[in-house]
Amino acid sequence: MNNDYLVEKEPLKALIVFSIPIVIGSLFQQFYTMVDSAIVGRFVGERALAAVGASYSLTNIFVCIAIGGGIGASVLVGRYFGAKDYEKMKLSIFTALISFFIISIVLSGFGLLFSRNIMILMNTPSDVLDMSIKYLNIYFFGLPFLFMYNVLSSMFNALGKSRIPLYFLIFSSVFNIALDIFMVKQLNMGVSGVAWATLIAQGISAILTFICFMKEIKYIKTKHTSIFSKLELSNMSKIAIPSILQQSTVSIGMMLVQSVVNSFGSQVLAGFSAAMRIESLCIVPMISIGNALSSYTAQNIGADRPDRVVKGYHASNIMVIFCAIIICIIVELFSNPIISFFLGNEGTSIALKTGQDYLNFMGWFFCLIGFKMAVDGLLRGSGDMKMFTIANFVNLFIRVFLSMTLAPKFGVAMVWFAVPIGWFANWVISFTQYQTGKWEQLNFISYEMKN
Repeated sequence: MNNDYLVEKEPLKALIVFSIPIVIGSLFQQFYTMVDSAIVGRFVGERALAAVGASYSLTNIFVCIAIGGGIGASVLVGRYFGAKDYEKMKLSIFTALISFFIISIVLSGFGLLFSRNIMILMNTPSDVLDMSIKYLNIYFFGLPFLFMYNVLSSMFNALGKSRIPLYFLIFSSVFNIALDIFMVKQLNMGVSGVAWATLIAQGISAILTFICFMKEIKYIKTKHTSIFSKLELSNMSKIAIPSILQQSTVSIGMMLVQSVVNSFGSQVLAGFSAAMRIESLCIVPMISIGNALSSYTAQNIGADRPDRVVKGYHASNIMVIFCAIIICIIVELFSNPIISFFLGNEGTSIALKTGQDYLNFMGWFFCLIGFKMAVDGLLRGSGDMKMFTIANFVNLFIRVFLSMTLAPKFGVAMVWFAVPIGWFANWVISFTQYQTGKWEQLNFISYEMKN
């Protein structure tokens, strides 16, 4: 095995090398969802864009469950990899793949059964309700592929091979965009065309990633042949469940406040939806840095190098500041043409102003989610999950409470004013926990008793 650079190279260099493919891959993933919205908005209409946007906060929760679960499982895999315990590493990998496949089937069925009920509860405008449900139902059919790709991607990252899933994601993104244009513009399939394009592209990418991963781990020779362990599932759950909650807080918050935004009408919803797509793109580097630090921390703790974890955390904050400055400059200078790109020539002035106001405000605060994600990544990688979980629930509560209480009285802008307050509170709690140093002594892994 020659992928132990995360425990050998200088921390800043190691994290940059490791995180760049993750950032690029995540950007591609967000980019083709943005293209979905742009194609629908320009070739179908503002109502269709609002329909996809109304579905976005819900679909993103399922994406976060897949990503969070994969990251949680990869912490265990990374710990075993750093300790060179390849037998337990492979057992954890197979346990994760089986478990998340079953979960994806259950969630897919749940989504298909209750999509209409959920969208009605979210106060989706009546003029876009049916289109939103149509988009969602197709999306739920492809949920197992979404889970397969994201869990496998996290496994590659745990082994220090973050470039491999990037190649498949680039292929999937380009293929998805081509299918979008063909199905929407040429076949006039509207919102359904965008959903089917995503399902097909993700399905092919997931299958190819699975084949490649199986070939990769085949060369890791072990004696044990078991493919599932309740003990490893229990160990994994200790990290995966809080990780899913952490990854999902933003999306759950989006879904809950979506009902507030929906009450302002489809024009405001269209502008908000466009801005949320841009925000999702802007926070990609921050989330990726946190996820990279999680794998880095797991490997270095497994190799008994906690001193490198601290250096890696400081390096990650430098990376956050660099990314935040670039994002702020771009968003503040180009918010108008960016929102206009999504809305097209027929976008209303209300939609344009809503999206632009959101971006102009949020551009100054993306550093906060970066700092939050970095310290959260360290705590997750070390298995220190108690305060990590509390911090993310506080973040969620603040966003939802302030949005629901203030927006009806003072306007929709209160929805985005609440966001940086939640991020900051999350960072304060997680950073305070990091300062205690408890993460250095924590061992979340349970072992079977041997006679």
